[in-house]
Amino acid sequence: MIKAVIFDLDNTLIDFIYMKNQAIKAAINGMNESGLNVPFEEAKNRIFEIYDNKGYEYQEVLNQFILSQYNSINYKILAAGIVSYRRAKEESLIAYPNANKTLIKISKLGLKLGLITDAPSREAWTRLYSVNFHHIFDKVLTYDDTKAYKPSKIPFNKILDYFKIKAESAVMVGDWPERDLAGAK
Repeated sequence: MIKAVIFDLDNTLIDFIYMKNQAIKAAINGMNESGLNVPFEEAKNRIFEIYDNKGYEYQEVLNQFILSQYNSINYKILAAGIVSYRRAKEESLIAYPNANKTLIKISKLGLKLGLITDAPSREAWTRLYSVNFHHIFDKVLTYDDTKAYKPSKIPFNKILDYFKIKAESAVMVGDWPERDLAGAK
């Protein structure tokens, strides 16, 4: 019998890729308006190369990008990028259609709702509050809570222990089979 439904966050409940693309687009435009003078596509490709190497949660991406341009930080350009990024992030962070309604229906069935994300705690909770999901989950586990990325068994076992249930009593919902589903298995 199913007693809990465990969700991934990014690209499962919220459109993380859309948000990231919009935020980077705004950051590049803001930096170019402040004097960066790097063609948009070139800047975008270089920033996403940094993300590919460091992970999409890497907080110093704009610093590293500017350092690669000037061999030092131009704080005027960095500030323009950060402010533009943050504004666009806030505006573009949205839940997928019907995600809220689905979560509420699951909860009303008497099932526990859990969330396991590889995002750091600050970013995960900021996203949850931004889309008004902060109150829905019975348990939220972030990378900071487990120090293990999916597909490690650690976050999955930790949430099962919290709910005091066996694996066969839970269902995992995610967007990345090699991480979300393999780890849950």
